[in-house]
Amino acid sequence: MTQHPEVLWAQRSSESDEAKNVLYMTVNLPDIQESTLQYDLQPTKLTLKTKTGDPSKGIQVKEFEFELEFFAEVVPELSTKKLTTRSFNLTLRKKEKKTEYWPRLTKEKVKNAFLKTDFSKWVDEDEQDGAEKDVEEDMDPMGGMGGMGGMPGMGGMGGMPGMGGMGGMPGMGGMGGMPGMGGGADLDEDGPDSDDDGPPPLEAAEPAK
Repeated sequence: MTQHPEVLWAQRSSESDEAKNVLYMTVNLPDIQESTLQYDLQPTKLTLKTKTGDPSKGIQVKEFEFELEFFAEVVPELSTKKLTTRSFNLTLRKKEKKTEYWPRLTKEKVKNAFLKTDFSKWVDEDEQDGAEKDVEEDMDPMGGMGGMGGMPGMGGMGGMPGMGGMGGMPGMGGMGGMPGMGGGADLDEDGPDSDDDGPPPLEAAEPAK
């Protein structure tokens, strides 16, 4: 059965620099079979059909297809595409150069469950300067981010075993009479507050889609 792929999009606009007057589209499909990819870009619409999967690796073959009509015209000859193992990325040149953004990607104002804003590339109209470099970097898979979760060196902070010996330091005998200092219990009171003041989890920080 043919399915709709998830399509992410963002845009830039310029009335003077046509290279900055573009749409960014990402067809979010891993393991696209390049030999089956049928891509037809016209000034007013885009049609795509393909298969994904690799039976030799135990990845089930699936069929995907979609067609959408653009809000305004694009220039196929000046548009580019890039196929990776994770997605099919498009940079489409808008035909009309203007400062204002398109109010939407599609011609008809209808809700498409498979069409979503790409918040990793999106910027507001008045914040476009300098954003192109970030988009180019985002086109590459962020595989290196996965290692941040481990940070094994941080594991020992919870116990802080070295604090327990403060009572036995030579010359510091007077401190033994202060019950709150023996096991470092007073220091722990600030611990949870520090964690609460940190940044929220990534899931909570992600804008609603």
